[in-house]
Amino acid sequence: MTFVVLENCIKCKYTDCVDVCPVDCFHEGPNFLVIDPEECIDCTLCEPECPIEAIVSEDDIPDGQEHFLELNEELSRQWPVITASKPSPGDADEWDGVADKLQYLER
Repeated sequence: MTFVVLENCIKCKYTDCVDVCPVDCFHEGPNFLVIDPEECIDCTLCEPECPIEAIVSEDDIPDGQEHFLELNEELSRQWPVITASKPSPGDADEWDGVADKLQYLER
């Protein structure tokens, strides 16, 4: 099993989760983080660290966001590993909870 970063992370990109990950399974894109499912050890440490609740177990993916499991896997092969937290974008709070953010995902 793995954990998955969901749509709400797009344009928010809080990195609190990165600091607690013992296996460095997070990868960073321009405005989104993903989890490498091959590296994730299902430790659950990242889930409560996300201030916008954008990380869930693959068993708890909400309806309509199932494609984020595949998207995390795909983008984790393309994007570099992130091992330390960084400041979030200045407008991150404004994007929290905005619906249909997939269109804003930068690859």
